Amino acid sequence: MQQQYRPDLIEAEVQKYWHENKTFKAIKDNSKEKYYCLSMLPYPSGRLHMGHVRNYTIGDVISRYQRMIGKNVLQPMGWDAFGLPAEGAAVKNNTAPAKWTYENIEYMKNQLKILGFSYDWDREVTTCRPEYYKWEQWFFTELYKKGLVYKKTSTVNWCPNDETVLANEQVHEGCCWRCDSPVEQREIPQWFIKITDYAEQLLGGLDQLPQWPDTVKTMQKNWIGRSEGVEITFNIENSNETVSVYTTRPDTFYGVSYMAVAAGHPLAEYAAKSNPDLAKFIQECKNTKVAEAELATMEKKGMPTGINAVHPITGKLIPIWVANFVLMHYGTGAVMAVPAHDQRDYEFATKYGLPINPVITPADGSSLDISEKAYTEYGLNINSDEFNGLDFTAAFNGIADKLEKMGVGKRQVNYRLRDWGVSRQRYWGAPIPMLTLENGDVVPVPMEDLPVVLPENVVMDGVKSPIKADPNWAKTLYKGEPALKETDTFDTFMESSWYYARYTCPQYQDGMLDSDEANYWLPVDQYIGGIEHATMHLLYFRFFHKLLRDAGILNSDEPATRLLCQGMVLADAFYYTSPSNERIWVSPTKVTLERDEKGRIIKAVDDQGNELVHSGMTKMSKSKNNGIDPQEMVQKYGADTVRLFMMFASPAEMTLEWQESGVEGANRFLRRLWNLVFEYVQNPAQSAVDPTSLSTNQKSLRRDIHKTIAKVTDDIGRRQTFNTAIAAIMELMNKLTKAPLAEEQDRAVMAEALSAVVRMLYPITPHICFKLWQVLGNDNIIDFAPWVEADEKAMIDDEKLVVIQVNGKVRAKITVPANMTEEQIKQVALADNNVAKFLENLTVQKVIYVPGKLLSFVAK
Repeated sequence: MQQQYRPDLIEAEVQKYWHENKTFKAIKDNSKEKYYCLSMLPYPSGRLHMGHVRNYTIGDVISRYQRMIGKNVLQPMGWDAFGLPAEGAAVKNNTAPAKWTYENIEYMKNQLKILGFSYDWDREVTTCRPEYYKWEQWFFTELYKKGLVYKKTSTVNWCPNDETVLANEQVHEGCCWRCDSPVEQREIPQWFIKITDYAEQLLGGLDQLPQWPDTVKTMQKNWIGRSEGVEITFNIENSNETVSVYTTRPDTFYGVSYMAVAAGHPLAEYAAKSNPDLAKFIQECKNTKVAEAELATMEKKGMPTGINAVHPITGKLIPIWVANFVLMHYGTGAVMAVPAHDQRDYEFATKYGLPINPVITPADGSSLDISEKAYTEYGLNINSDEFNGLDFTAAFNGIADKLEKMGVGKRQVNYRLRDWGVSRQRYWGAPIPMLTLENGDVVPVPMEDLPVVLPENVVMDGVKSPIKADPNWAKTLYKGEPALKETDTFDTFMESSWYYARYTCPQYQDGMLDSDEANYWLPVDQYIGGIEHATMHLLYFRFFHKLLRDAGILNSDEPATRLLCQGMVLADAFYYTSPSNERIWVSPTKVTLERDEKGRIIKAVDDQGNELVHSGMTKMSKSKNNGIDPQEMVQKYGADTVRLFMMFASPAEMTLEWQESGVEGANRFLRRLWNLVFEYVQNPAQSAVDPTSLSTNQKSLRRDIHKTIAKVTDDIGRRQTFNTAIAAIMELMNKLTKAPLAEEQDRAVMAEALSAVVRMLYPITPHICFKLWQVLGNDNIIDFAPWVEADEKAMIDDEKLVVIQVNGKVRAKITVPANMTEEQIKQVALADNNVAKFLENLTVQKVIYVPGKLLSFVAK
């Protein structure tokens, strides 16, 4: 064993061993309990960032631990390789998206390997490969045959910058999730998958996921948005036409004072034919941002259509307005407005001088006040004929019953969730496998013609998709007749919705999945990824699993049993202001700091001598130049140090503040471990621990060892509090570095301790532990060594520390045998000089004893 810790040499040697021996190859084995650990696959952007490193380190720690406790572990890795950024990069770098993507994959794969992650690389999946998306295309055609896929012209979220459609989930505060451009509404033919048919299953299935974060489940529940209400049909005045609305508040039905319809509603378009101003307003509405957050805050605008609806019960005429806050693809595209009891309706009515008719009053008897805002709480009905005085439930049911008997209403469960629009107008995606025949019929591409291969050797002009620009690409034959291929491509969430299942059988060629392999490994036992995917990927992921189940391919209901959402990685951000008043952001790695006695930054200077402004800890980003290159840190400190810091600096679910001083501290700890093992192996133990011959100090140290084992096992295995597990090991190491090695049993206890420490740290810092395990004389490889187990007998306290108080103040701390009685402890305490001093001339009135912890005298 060399005296100096050299991570560069150790890590290269160990990684070479893992590669040559395929140490982490996963093979189905029915004799062992399986464990499938999966981190969300990365987009091959070109470089790993610290967010990747944190995510994958968490997954690797869990995988290695589960392997050590005897499970058959699968931990795969692959690439979410389609997507818009590749097109932009291709234009910028004058290359093709495929070439750019494959080069990035190779580079990032090497980065993952130098971090020592225990992946089964034989199962690598790259989603832009035809052998992968062929089965996605096949499955889409099967869903079409089952009636779960359809095409319609619909109002969509359109990003004018990226020239593509966005799902509702991809619109953040009215802007594109990728480029932040304001999103517009457009009418475009789109392909949809009927996720709404699974709304109730997706909602109910959340109750089967007790090990998913409550925040994720709440976000999905809100996104699915189940509501119970009534669909009501209104007749149009002087017409045979009708208009329908859906309401969750039929108790307010007598308060309807106007109706609002979307710009795309047939009534609006009919009225606009004879009203140019209305037609102009409707066109303006079509450019309205469609994110709901935007709808809630934007200015409410409207115009009357001149058409009235007839209230089904009262017969009163209800004016119909076109309003910019009503969307055609939500519900029926029309809403009944009750301004007295809905704030949005109230603002609109106030602006346009429409009636505000109160029909609900507070149930507690207090006065109803709608002078400044709507009263939106449940209460008692007023101004509602025979329903006056009823509470919400009674009024809901009474009015719903009446409408149903009249034939103008029906109870209905609605969902906020909308069908999944999967069409994208960009090039770098899987072609949608549908054909349009000369007579206009649309048919799926036959199985024998799949995959519909995306050409990879293309020239990007930055505007139009190459497969749309090339009229010959779309031309094909269907049963000998001319047909045109679809030139839209799939939303990339399609690929990431089923990749986890393909990992179980990536080389399988006879179908989408090998059911035997898939059902052995699935569901995923531990899934790890960011909470930002809660209502996008994680919802589609669950939906796709249910589709695969209903196709008879899988036999489980949910794709992942346990979910961990790791926190973001933050770093200090620094800048100086240029002569042109531009902020120049400087990488933290090029900054020299001065701190005060409390560790606060008081001065920051870059390597050019510029004095910098510290703008605080923020998410690592290119815009603020505060991203830390993982590869640079690995080269400087070693992969184990980076991994240790990542797992120690913060609980996994919380944000992590990157501090190089913390990285240096992690490196010092590993050097201490190396040095301690080096010192021990100079004169190792020749025999095992003999519990019967241990001294008091040896027993105490051994007790600490096994208590640490118990805590670390619980922290990693059950609680997943990796930082506290590391803290416990560090605390033990502090004691071990001070422990004597003079006697044989000293060395025997140290041998037991080092064996335990190396195994406990192995999932976190595998390279150094691999080497130290060999140095400690073990014949087996640590990758297959069993997890260390705590000895219950060793953890039993022979002695206990009892705090002695007199009138509430600590006067002594005494160490006594663990089996000593209260009376015996009392006598020892009274014999203590300090206790006796404070009891002098006092009479003990009461003795309070907390077994093994506290003895308190109350005296006067």
